[in-house]
Amino acid sequence: QVTLAAGAELDARQLSQYTLILRAACPGEDEVEERLYVQVTPGHVLRCDSRFASPEGDVVRVLADVAPRTPLYAVLPQPLGLTVSGSSLEGHTPTGGGGLGDSRTPGMGQGFPSSSFLQFTLRNRNTPLTLTRRGLVLAPDKGFDPYKDTQTFRLEIEVTDHHGHNCSGAVKVEVQPSLRPRVTFPEPHRAVTVTESIGPWEVVTQVCAGGENVHYAILAPVAPELFTIDERTGEIRSTRRLEGTRAHLLIWAYNGLHPEDHATATVNITVQGTDRQAPRCVPAIFVSQVPETVSPGETLVRLRCTNSASTDRRLHYALEGPPSSLSHFCMEGPQLKVNTTLDYDSEAMAALGFQLTATIVVTVGGQPLQSTRVPVLVTVTPVNEFRPACPSSASFTVLETAAFGSLVGRVAGTDRDYPRDSLEYSLEGGSGPAQPFSIDRRTGKIRVVGSLDSQQQKNYRLVVRLTDTHNDLDLRKRQSCLCDVSVRLQAVPDPLPVCIPEVQELRITAGFPGSRQPVTRLACHSSPDSAALTYTIVGGNEDGCFRLEGNTLVYLPSDRAEPQPFVLLVEVWGGSAARRRSSVVALVVHVTPRSTPVPPSTTTQPTTLKREPLVVVRTEAVWHPPAWFVAVLTISGALLLGTLGCTARNLLRR
Repeated sequence: QVTLAAGAELDARQLSQYTLILRAACPGEDEVEERLYVQVTPGHVLRCDSRFASPEGDVVRVLADVAPRTPLYAVLPQPLGLTVSGSSLEGHTPTGGGGLGDSRTPGMGQGFPSSSFLQFTLRNRNTPLTLTRRGLVLAPDKGFDPYKDTQTFRLEIEVTDHHGHNCSGAVKVEVQPSLRPRVTFPEPHRAVTVTESIGPWEVVTQVCAGGENVHYAILAPVAPELFTIDERTGEIRSTRRLEGTRAHLLIWAYNGLHPEDHATATVNITVQGTDRQAPRCVPAIFVSQVPETVSPGETLVRLRCTNSASTDRRLHYALEGPPSSLSHFCMEGPQLKVNTTLDYDSEAMAALGFQLTATIVVTVGGQPLQSTRVPVLVTVTPVNEFRPACPSSASFTVLETAAFGSLVGRVAGTDRDYPRDSLEYSLEGGSGPAQPFSIDRRTGKIRVVGSLDSQQQKNYRLVVRLTDTHNDLDLRKRQSCLCDVSVRLQAVPDPLPVCIPEVQELRITAGFPGSRQPVTRLACHSSPDSAALTYTIVGGNEDGCFRLEGNTLVYLPSDRAEPQPFVLLVEVWGGSAARRRSSVVALVVHVTPRSTPVPPSTTTQPTTLKREPLVVVRTEAVWHPPAWFVAVLTISGALLLGTLGCTARNLLRR
């Protein structure tokens, strides 16, 4: 017995045949020598690449700012039947060997399984990295800390193929600190002096920090009343008209993708007085919501404006803004009033986004340099003014055989409040055996949800409730109406019973008189939900030799001595009681009398049985085309034959 040595590894590509010399001898006999040839053929063997399977493992170096779940390394099959090797991905740097990181891309040899037939198992769990089912090593779900020193993660991976062969290796991922520039303020402290003439939303100053994807926010005071900062540009603006004051702001700049990368700066703002005697108004900004039913002439706001330098000088009030908004307002002294109806349900108001904007300009003695602007923003809110309306006609017809979920029709209610026709539909009384219908809450479509039978009920009267939605800020002010919907069932006649075949010719030999002799069984069927079929002999059984037991024809033998054919007509009834329908089956039965022993005789008298002719009438539908159709078909055929002849002649000439 020749066996493979323990620990031996065969490689058909390096050595495909071994020659073994065997010698054997028995006591007192000569020694015999023979050769044994062992051929090695390629097979499916799973081996891990030497670099991947080494104790140190393969090494990949990446930067800490890679995106979360970025592929860093791939364990791939190689064509050395089957060798598993590693490859770095996304441009990360391996320590050596081929891979996707250089020009040589590891692939698969012909006849070897792809990585989808391999199973990859991570044997150590103390790592934030992820190993997928396809052998990809991914960055952590939250990424790496970009500002830590070099971090090292080791993954021990076991690879198993579908034959149960396995090998294992290791990957060491070295994460190096990010090279991205950090967020810093070139000027961490700034002092700004402005005059109190700065109005609301004007730029006071701007801070700028270096770095990538920089965002800004005010840390202190926590709820700033006088200033706000643009998150992306760093512009600091006033929220109202500034008076003589001092403010200390703590500005926070941070990387939007990595908030842990941040810096702070302080801005001291001093507001100084001015000699310009512009009026001061309260409120400095007017923002309000008014219902669409507000009456023209109603006061929205009354400004309280003063001029500290010369209070006796007259103040002038004027409106500025887009014409579409100005037409709805008017000024009467310091009072801003409604000029026209604010119709929320109009297309013009919808085009404005239901918001009206304007600016009240307050001047002293008509001097433009001594003026104040008060921004106005009025939002018009909806009021549920109109009740939903039923459609002019709501009558539908549906087949009584309609399946569950079949569409019956749609109730198209209307509502003049904006948004138009924003309705909910419900069925009074719900769905049930007495009302086998349902209605879609959003679309108003009525569908069948139960069984229908026009014999039990032909018409249904449904009561549908229409309720408006999104037409008022107060949900308690919803309005509804009831609509009558008529559904009529259209009767569908039951199908005729079908018998296969419709005409049968049978031959039997009569039995003993008084016996019961089955002849045939009729194979008929009707619709599945119809009643059971009934069978009746309606012709050809004048002497009562046949009877029906269910769908079985039975012959009752008699003393008749001559053969006789019987033509029986059987009527088959099916369908429900009120809509019964029938078909007729023709049965031709040839009855041969039973043979009886005859005494011996010297003479034989031939007897000729008289056979009655049997006529079976069967109607077949044929089509007789009109004369013009025959003429057109003949001319078309002649033209086609002429075209084919010319084509063949041209081909033969060539």
